[in-house]
Amino acid sequence: MATIETHRTPVIARAADGSATSQKLQRTWDGKPGLGGWLSTVDHKEIGKRYIVTAFIFLLIGGLEALAMRVQLARPNQTLLTPEQYNQLFTMHGVTMIFLYALPVLSGFSNYLWPLLLGSRDMAFPRLNALSYWVFLFAGIFLYCSFPLGKAPNDGWFNYVPYASLAYNPGPNIDVYALGMVLLGISTTVGSINFVVTLARTRAPGMSLNRVPILVWGTVTASVGNLFAVPAVSLAFFLLWMDRQAGAHFFDSTAGGQPLLWQHLFWMFGHPWVYAIVLPAMGIVSDGLPVLCRRPLVGYTAVALSTVTTMVLGFGVWVHHMFATGLPILSLSYFSAASMTIVIPSAVAVFAWIATIWTGRPVFTTAFLFFTGFVLLFVIGGVSGFMTAAVPVDWQLTRTYFVVAHLHYVIIGINVFPVVGGIYFWFPKATGRLMNEAFGKWTFWVMFIGFNVAFFPMHILGLLGMPRRTYTYADNLGWGTPNLIVTIGAFVFGLGIMLFLVNAFVSLRHGRPAGPNPWDASSLEWSTSSPPPVYNFAVIPMVASRYPLWENRLDDGPDRSSVGTGLVLDKERETIGTSVLDAEPDVILKMPGDSYLPLLVAVAMTAVFTCMLLHSWWGAGIAAVATFLGSVGWLWPRRALAQIET
Repeated sequence: MATIETHRTPVIARAADGSATSQKLQRTWDGKPGLGGWLSTVDHKEIGKRYIVTAFIFLLIGGLEALAMRVQLARPNQTLLTPEQYNQLFTMHGVTMIFLYALPVLSGFSNYLWPLLLGSRDMAFPRLNALSYWVFLFAGIFLYCSFPLGKAPNDGWFNYVPYASLAYNPGPNIDVYALGMVLLGISTTVGSINFVVTLARTRAPGMSLNRVPILVWGTVTASVGNLFAVPAVSLAFFLLWMDRQAGAHFFDSTAGGQPLLWQHLFWMFGHPWVYAIVLPAMGIVSDGLPVLCRRPLVGYTAVALSTVTTMVLGFGVWVHHMFATGLPILSLSYFSAASMTIVIPSAVAVFAWIATIWTGRPVFTTAFLFFTGFVLLFVIGGVSGFMTAAVPVDWQLTRTYFVVAHLHYVIIGINVFPVVGGIYFWFPKATGRLMNEAFGKWTFWVMFIGFNVAFFPMHILGLLGMPRRTYTYADNLGWGTPNLIVTIGAFVFGLGIMLFLVNAFVSLRHGRPAGPNPWDASSLEWSTSSPPPVYNFAVIPMVASRYPLWENRLDDGPDRSSVGTGLVLDKERETIGTSVLDAEPDVILKMPGDSYLPLLVAVAMTAVFTCMLLHSWWGAGIAAVATFLGSVGWLWPRRALAQIET
């Protein structure tokens, strides 16, 4: 964790490439070489790239699971999969795409970009950042270890009781899911805390809250939402594990429990989680699209407020997932109205993006195509979700493929397209090379056409009555041709993903050199070299506006930001700490160096859950003690803390 420097007046100086200051910072911030450095690094850029790569690996795994299911459903009466195999496939597909891809890939973006966007040298808690990644990785491995054994989770990603209870599902399948989700919740929680504190305390001087990029607003809003939502689902899974292994009866109706309690706890998390995996993606578009339109985002303040409002309202709409459970009419009316109201802040963002395109001078790059494609998919997914906010309509559609179509437009269309566009946009910053534009545009059209061919007909299948979670169907129901079209579209979309990955791998070695700011962008990360040095900024910038690199062009005030002159802070690993609202500097933060402790604590923590799964209580106790001792070593004070004079 960061500590506070003793009394000292910060030095202000001008940065110069190759200067003695830069060389000193390079030596100070450089990690260990080799495998030891790879395992112990706390550099936010390395952790961000690991998040993105790991999330994409899970995306590929989840995609292969989806393609196997689509082959099964391509024609009537297929026998490629047994019912149990299909249950495990669609459950692990949902778990993978929703929990192991959608949020972690956005965490990777934010981990990499936040200190660069905010003018800082690292996240507020670098070691906690490393811990969040290692726990995420081990939680994913934990969940997948059961898959080759045929004991993977098999009750859908929503895991409804009573089918998930021991009486109806006696194998280890549900225990793996329950314990794995609690472990993954630890990663999400500590990562969210890190984002909130980073925004509050490590912005560049002058970067008041009304000057931070929209990506920052999206991520911090999602992080605050996670801090309230994740405990609900972690509690639900822990109570379910207690029901199954300790003889509790929280969800057992025969012993006074309430099966419906599971749905309340799950969807109190589940719906805010949808916004947690959408709002940062919307932030990517809100920051990247204006650059490619050569103008500031229309309605910055309205978009920032709509981002926060969306998450706040998101905590009041979870019951629209439960309209068919027999709740009182008054509850249905309230949550139906709330579900319709939440469309308003989303519409604000859509109109802002359209106005930005309409009033700007768009440059039709690959990233621009992905961002505008996202806007269209966002509208389609939003409209189909708005339809199910009406209770009578929801009663007809809730168990059909219409909801599957809506979910994929939200999870895939509103997440994957901004992510791929964001990678095209920030790839030169991370690697120093540009991706191939001509190949990228072909990739976009393959992905866009394949996506809509795959998922739009699912709306029609739902209207024709095809139920969700069915592994086969008869040949006289009229579902064969639409399902075949869906399967073809799924393979085309998968081809598009592979084309994107080929472009990324080839460009990494052979892409055209990018330079520090190939897009002529406006935010602080483009003021550094590409890729950025390990210390990010030779001097801490001083910010005077929302668009520090466009100030001369916009000429909207007399003040100018300073990205070449600022606070030096080169004695040790240091960054500046600033006030919450106006970003006035008040402390010098000593940042921790590389450490194996985050990895060791994550290993010990994973061992606790593994021993619980295997009913090795002595092993779980020993692993818990190891986790505690690792945490004590991590938090042991190494210097006195004191406030500095500013």
